[in-house]
Amino acid sequence: MTHTAVAQSMDDRLQREFDELVYRHYQQAYNLAYRLTGNAVDAEDLVQEAFLRAYRFFERYDRSMPFMNWFSRILTNLYIDEYRRRGRLRTVSIDEVYSGEDGEEGTTMDLPDTAPNPLELALSNEYIHAIHEGLQYLSPEFRIAVVLADLEGHSYEEIAEITKTSIGTVRSRIHRGRKQLRDQIKKRHPNLFERGDLK
Repeated sequence: MTHTAVAQSMDDRLQREFDELVYRHYQQAYNLAYRLTGNAVDAEDLVQEAFLRAYRFFERYDRSMPFMNWFSRILTNLYIDEYRRRGRLRTVSIDEVYSGEDGEEGTTMDLPDTAPNPLELALSNEYIHAIHEGLQYLSPEFRIAVVLADLEGHSYEEIAEITKTSIGTVRSRIHRGRKQLRDQIKKRHPNLFERGDLK
């Protein structure tokens, strides 16, 4: 086998490995991007750009580290870079009505929920809306910390690795981010607290 054929075989193996990882983790990556950006269009752009960057540096990926930890670092860094470049990422309400290319009104974003009871469904959608809305008022650092901890389920150690900060910084950001998120929800959705659903 020639040197060129060996290199081609290696490239094919890496391509297949990367394609499998994208297939396996795409939805999780999209969910993270959506929670950070607050809307489907920016989330799709962010996740595509992050996968392109991950592909470019895939040979440097340390296989002893979970892929999503490595990828989450790439995605969150891109998000912060874009946030700084624009000053503030454009965000939209999940209830915003979108227009099609022809100018006709489209539909709002639909967040599926499998709750069988209509009351539970209504309450669940109200919670989701309140959380997504509240997240948009947090600074990027706090938003990333809260999303990675509470919505993605990462440990403090993993978040410190992803954000390249100390565990103390992670704890502080999560604590302050949760407090700010609670304050935002209480301010905009006091009924959730009045009913005793949230404390």
